Amino acid sequence: MTLEGLYALVRSGRRLTPDEGLFVLRNAELLDLGDLANQIRFKKNPEPRVTFIVDTNPNYTNICNIDCIFCAFYRHPGEAGEYTHTADHLIQKFKESAAKGVTTVLLQGGVNPALPFEYYTDLVRRTIAEVPEIHPHFFSTSEILGMAEVSGFSLREVLQKLWDVGLRSIPGGGAEILSDRVKKKISSKKGTSADWLNVMREAHRIGFKSTATMMYGHLETDEDILEHLESIRTLQDETNGFTAFVPWSFKPGNTPLEKIIPHYATPTRYLQMIAFARIYLDNFSHIQASWFSEGKKTGQIALHFGADDFGGTLLEENVHAAANFVNKTNTEECIQMIHESGFAAAQRTTLYGVLKVYEPVEVAA
Repeated sequence: MTLEGLYALVRSGRRLTPDEGLFVLRNAELLDLGDLANQIRFKKNPEPRVTFIVDTNPNYTNICNIDCIFCAFYRHPGEAGEYTHTADHLIQKFKESAAKGVTTVLLQGGVNPALPFEYYTDLVRRTIAEVPEIHPHFFSTSEILGMAEVSGFSLREVLQKLWDVGLRSIPGGGAEILSDRVKKKISSKKGTSADWLNVMREAHRIGFKSTATMMYGHLETDEDILEHLESIRTLQDETNGFTAFVPWSFKPGNTPLEKIIPHYATPTRYLQMIAFARIYLDNFSHIQASWFSEGKKTGQIALHFGADDFGGTLLEENVHAAANFVNKTNTEECIQMIHESGFAAAQRTTLYGVLKVYEPVEVAA
């Protein structure tokens, strides 16, 4: 097994096995990895475009009962700063966002057992009826499992009822690392890797599309990374329900895990994750780079390491902000960052339909 031989196999269209992937992840030079990833990116998405979405990421509650030690956002009932917003409040926020050009709302919250299942179905129904400009991209796997527990419905019934009121896509949050060895340490109340995968499997079977995510840079090993990527690649073979893969690094600020992992993962590790994911996840069309979670320059560089999407404008974001990690942008700057990286910018929908292309303006010498 040599790196050159494995690169040739990848170029020929043969996927890496987990053992081969682990060898590449541990031994490849970063620039070689990025070059191979970029070749694959342009095979899958030949246009010299990078997509982005105009979105916002509010939260409906920060009350949560699963106490993940990597999270600075959650509160227990009665604690200072805890909140749960009414549907009226959220609909008003969505209308204000739509007036600013937002097309997608990525809505998540804590797992709050005080909320009845009807809260969620009413919110979806009202969003579609009252703010038709907005695509509701609502509820992580953890919240959906919480809905099943509160309502007494099966997982399949919960997902079907959400579909029946108009929900069509769900975010990939709650995966962290799909390794039970790690999950037991950082999110012991959150369920197993199989729970996350099963929610996604059932959702995809009904017709939902979703993203797959990965939060690295804490207690995982390279073997855990491979276990995660192999799990989502296998599920994608089965369902073809994932639109994109979205990795980001752990932010330790104000979290219990900060005492163990006080530092950020490096930009080099992020570029390695982006490039390796493009190579290993041969059945994913889109890999999302993040100006938001990794910094604007690192996000731009990732567009040359296999990523073809630049994420969203994130008009509002609270989870990383709770960890004292804040980056802000707007639509104009997002387009500018893509142009500076050497690409046309294409505004997209949640499901990767292109709405508008912004070609770079040639500046006379």
